[in-house]
Amino acid sequence: MTQPPRLSSSAPRTLAEPRYQRPHRQRLDRLATSVITAGAFAVLAAILAIGIFLLWESLPLLAMDDMALISSLSPLAWGTLKAALAAMLFALPLALGAAVYTAMYMPARQRTRIKPLLEMMEAIPGVVIGFIAGLILAPWVERHLTVTLVLLVWLPASALVAGMLWHALHKRWRQRLPFSSAALWLIPWFALMVLLALWAAPLAEQYLLGEDLRRFLDLQLGIDYATRNAMIVGAAMGFAVIPSVYALAEDALSDVPPALLEGAQALGADRWQALWKVALPAAGPGIFSAVMIGAGRAVGETMIVLMASGNTALLSASPFEGMRSMAAAIAIEMPEAAPGSSNYHMLIFAALLLFGFTFVVNTLAETVRLRLRTRLKRMGGGA
Repeated sequence: MTQPPRLSSSAPRTLAEPRYQRPHRQRLDRLATSVITAGAFAVLAAILAIGIFLLWESLPLLAMDDMALISSLSPLAWGTLKAALAAMLFALPLALGAAVYTAMYMPARQRTRIKPLLEMMEAIPGVVIGFIAGLILAPWVERHLTVTLVLLVWLPASALVAGMLWHALHKRWRQRLPFSSAALWLIPWFALMVLLALWAAPLAEQYLLGEDLRRFLDLQLGIDYATRNAMIVGAAMGFAVIPSVYALAEDALSDVPPALLEGAQALGADRWQALWKVALPAAGPGIFSAVMIGAGRAVGETMIVLMASGNTALLSASPFEGMRSMAAAIAIEMPEAAPGSSNYHMLIFAALLLFGFTFVVNTLAETVRLRLRTRLKRMGGGA
């Protein structure tokens, strides 16, 4: 009767080695967990300390009961909201449109190349964008104001015209120009539309107005045009906000369970109906979170507003006039404000308002995003 083979002398050592290594690994795991926990609590403590400091330094201003000082914040608050609104009006259509296209229509191969490029735009420093907007974009818009206003209307309209022409093409041509590659064949189309606007806008200006548009606005409508204004700030800050809004909105749309879209199409819906009836409602909280985070970024932006707004504290709704935001006022006046003075406490109070707004907006956006992720996991698991 054959005996079972014996284990070699090295086998028990191999099996017993994890027992000797286990306490060491446990100590390393506990050390790493302690360091991570301490770092998390340190960040929370730092944020709480900043809020307490701003609130403590703002108490003397509130105790003064001087309405003149508090009312002096009105132009700054209005300028902040005006700049943020202009930025969001510029950024949201582009960012959300790009997110919908890359998540729902673009082929996976192109998506893996385009998405990182758009997300890398967030690495561009705000001071660089403000420099380009203040020294290059603002003088060009001042010289070509009519062309700029025409492009703001004509480019979106030309996109609709391109879509209508694409649907009117023969099926063979639509196969050669697939909608999934629209980002490629629309580039020469938009270039042609820009050249058409550059040629036609000056002719329309002379034919309809008979003079320069800036002169017409000043003499006929009483609207003063500033070189650095809300329109310039909206374009520059919107360019800075686009990457964050795009990344979060695209992730929300990509996380929609494919079974939901396939089920809608199986019931007879086309891709457009599945987008509006299924994908957007399911990803709605994530898109809302992206918009909120973009708004928080726009409200707290400093260098772009500082370099491209003209820094004129005006209560004006005109997009052709400048403004001064609270962040820009803090950056300009804080080095010259004497500690303990009324101007110092007013600037600290403005910083408290910015801190509170961004904290509430980011907290709300993160809460909505986590709820969306939980809901989509349940929907995907149930499918």
